[in-house]
Amino acid sequence: MESVNIKKLAQILNISISTVSKALRDSHDISKETKERVIALANELNYQPNPYASSLRKNKSKTIAVIIPEIDNNYFSLAINGIESIAQEKGYHVLIYLTHESYLKEVALTKLLHNGRVDGVLISLSTTTTDYSHLLELQAKGLPIVFFDRVCENFDTACITTDDYDSAFNATKHLIDQGCKKIAHLMISKNLSIGNKRLAGYQKALLDYQLPEDETLIINCTNDEKTDLALIKNLLQEKKPHGIFAAVERYAIGTYQACKELNIIIPEELKIISFSNLQTASLLNPSLTTITQPAFQIGKEAATILFKALDEKRFQLKNENIVFKSTLLQRESTSK
Repeated sequence: MESVNIKKLAQILNISISTVSKALRDSHDISKETKERVIALANELNYQPNPYASSLRKNKSKTIAVIIPEIDNNYFSLAINGIESIAQEKGYHVLIYLTHESYLKEVALTKLLHNGRVDGVLISLSTTTTDYSHLLELQAKGLPIVFFDRVCENFDTACITTDDYDSAFNATKHLIDQGCKKIAHLMISKNLSIGNKRLAGYQKALLDYQLPEDETLIINCTNDEKTDLALIKNLLQEKKPHGIFAAVERYAIGTYQACKELNIIIPEELKIISFSNLQTASLLNPSLTTITQPAFQIGKEAATILFKALDEKRFQLKNENIVFKSTLLQRESTSK
């Protein structure tokens, strides 16, 4: 069947192409009768609009970029689902870019976006990012940028996060309530605001409950699973903590593996709690106690704010922090 375009509809109805276009967009300039005629014919001939042609006329790509450090973290999978839910409503495509926790990769990816490939950017920083000039250059070109989860706090834009400090405090307090006197923290990079806030929450709980802070119980984990496993095994053998608070889920999984190799019984000999959106946390043996972030809602909110900047000509992204609360879900790994 021959494809039908706006020009063909206009010829059949004997009206101008611009009138057909306005009628399909429900413009107030067009009468109700004309709109009904246009829509009826469009439906009859199975007219399908061309989003790419429309995008070119508006000088828009109808595409946004989502830059994330990893995909095998359940948090980012859920956040992308939230972003997609808004992008689909707006008729936008989503391009996913992975930095693999590399600052250089992050810089290279942002350079790809200088040519108008996307209309806006949602980003969660890599653990190795300490300089933000590549993002400032992108912003200077007029490309709106919104941060989520791993944010740059000294950047004039919106940042969507969870209550990292409070959640870390509550996680550490939970271990204390379960009888732990010596609590270790498996820390994500100090380059990230979430790393520093989760560390600060852990430290404040120890202070408030009069437990001594031991720097050797704070392990700066890496992005390498083998290295992290060795660090965790050394911690368990040398320091023999009663509880572990993991900043991210892969450190908790590494702790489970280390305990298995060292014949340490969870939770009798070691209790574990972690930030995690792992959907199978309840199926682990024993099931993992988690601080679960509202990742879908965070992604959805980040996308909503970005599209306000894209849709509303006078809307300006402002320097604001939007914080969602996380939930502590107690399971067997911290049982008394």
